[in-house]
Amino acid sequence: MSSIYVHIPFCKSRCIYCGFYSTTLLALQEQYIDAVIRELSLRKDYLPSQPIRTLYIGGGTPSLLSHVSLSRLCHTLTQFAGTFNAGLGDGEAQAIEEFTIECNPDDITEDFARLLAPLGINRVSMGAQTFSDGRLAFLRRRHRSEDVKKAVNTLRKCGIGNLSLDLMFGFPGQTLAEWRHDIDSATGLDVQHISAYSLTYEEGTPLHSLLQKGEVSEIGEEESLAMYDTLIDRLTACGYEHYEISNFALPGCRSKHNSGYWRRIPYLGLGASAHSFDLLSRQWNICDVQTYIRHVTDSSPAFIEEREELTARETYNDTVTTALRTSEGIDILSLDSRFRDYLLAASRQHVSNGTLSLSDNRLRLTRKGLFISDSIMTDLVCVD
Repeated sequence: MSSIYVHIPFCKSRCIYCGFYSTTLLALQEQYIDAVIRELSLRKDYLPSQPIRTLYIGGGTPSLLSHVSLSRLCHTLTQFAGTFNAGLGDGEAQAIEEFTIECNPDDITEDFARLLAPLGINRVSMGAQTFSDGRLAFLRRRHRSEDVKKAVNTLRKCGIGNLSLDLMFGFPGQTLAEWRHDIDSATGLDVQHISAYSLTYEEGTPLHSLLQKGEVSEIGEEESLAMYDTLIDRLTACGYEHYEISNFALPGCRSKHNSGYWRRIPYLGLGASAHSFDLLSRQWNICDVQTYIRHVTDSSPAFIEEREELTARETYNDTVTTALRTSEGIDILSLDSRFRDYLLAASRQHVSNGTLSLSDNRLRLTRKGLFISDSIMTDLVCVD
């Protein structure tokens, strides 16, 4: 299978923690959608001959798109996927399995929600982040905690039953009891999927600036690990599968699109700053909306900022840093013998100390290893 991702970089305002490319130039929306559609035409032959099974519109804030712009984009994507799949023959022309859009909770009006299902969208991912209005204000989020419940109810009423929420933990001064409340508030909404991430202080963000000035302090490692431990315990007790380091799903509700990234499935990324992967190389688009629009409109390849051909070593390292994140782990037998031997040798100490397990020809992080996954991956990648 393969997939298509579209980056919608528009935001009304920037959250203090966000390191993704975004812009508040909302007046460029229609020109931008024209350019994305044009890019799809220019790169129609990029994907390998595998059926397109997932579509994903992320951001930024895709729910800021006008109904007209969103409709144009979705119709173009689904029509392209249908034509692409039909061209493969052999009965491969199947419907898109998962079509996700990211939304802000306060954008989910009934009019907006009723638009989604007829466009083929069957999954919505919302950034709840926290159910504390004080912490939402600290993050400069537009919504309030009550908006999340309203949005969930509205989406279900309008036929969207596959819902995901993003949560954050590790806020300055946050207690374990407050984090439990956030988790319980999310599970109380009976959503199918929950992603949870530790608050990070990325360089160049307002949050990092506050840290540098000493106006906020990071929580300690012990507190952070306790929160992650609590997250796993509470969500698995509610029936969620912990299928990736930061992701939990009810049975049958894993994110098919994001799972494709961790399984190294090819994908086409459209829009400013979007990344693409065709099994042999990675490439990414320029991180500026106006420059992107200009180059795509002129059919200039300059909108692609860089392309990286993947060597055998880089492909192995990609496998370590993606597959190991998942509950399935790394299939040892899928590796070339050179890298299989390297991985087995590099992982021996971690298997011995219980941070990795090796069984059924699969290398997996253990519960103990989840807490230090970055350092384990560093030990396993091949630098020669």
